[in-house]
Amino acid sequence: MRVPPFERYARGMQAFGVFLLGMIVGAIALHTLFVAQFQALYETQQDLEAKLEEYEQDLDKLNTYRNEHTVIKSIQLRFGSDDEKRALLDKATEDELIKRLKADLGAFIGRSIYEIDSDAKLARKLLGTKVYTDVYGKDYAVQLRTVLLAEYKLQIWMSAEQVAKRPTS
Repeated sequence: MRVPPFERYARGMQAFGVFLLGMIVGAIALHTLFVAQFQALYETQQDLEAKLEEYEQDLDKLNTYRNEHTVIKSIQLRFGSDDEKRALLDKATEDELIKRLKADLGAFIGRSIYEIDSDAKLARKLLGTKVYTDVYGKDYAVQLRTVLLAEYKLQIWMSAEQVAKRPTS
C-alpha cells in the first residue's frame, strides 16, 4: 500500500487552514458583539427596575401625603456633574447608593417644609460624608453637596467616591 504524496495537497491544506482561522475569528467577533449587546440590555434592565421601584415608592408616599400641603412628599437624589468621580461609578452602583441613601433620608418624608432649614443642616451633619460598606464588594464615601426644596420635593445633589476597604479584625 502506497501513501499519497502530501505535496499535492499543500495549497488545499493552506486554504482550509485560512478558512478555519477565519471561522474562529468570526466566531470571536460575533460572540463579542453578543456579549456587548447583552451587557447593554442588562444595564438597561437594572436601570428600569431601579426607576420602577423608585416610582412605586414615590407613588405610595405621594398617596399617603396627598391631602397635606406643607410637607415633604418625596426625595430626589442626583449625582453631581463631577465627571472624573462619576466615571468611576457604574449605573448599578449609583442605583444601590441612591437606594441606601433614600432609606437613610426617609425620615424627612412627611416633615413640614417650614422646618427644612434645621432638617437640612441636620442631614448635612449626619450624612455629610457617610461611608456605605459592601456595595457590590466595595466601600463608597457619599457626600451631600446641595440640598434644595422645590415643589414639596427634597432634591439632593451628591458625589461618591470609592474608599479603601478597612480590614476587619
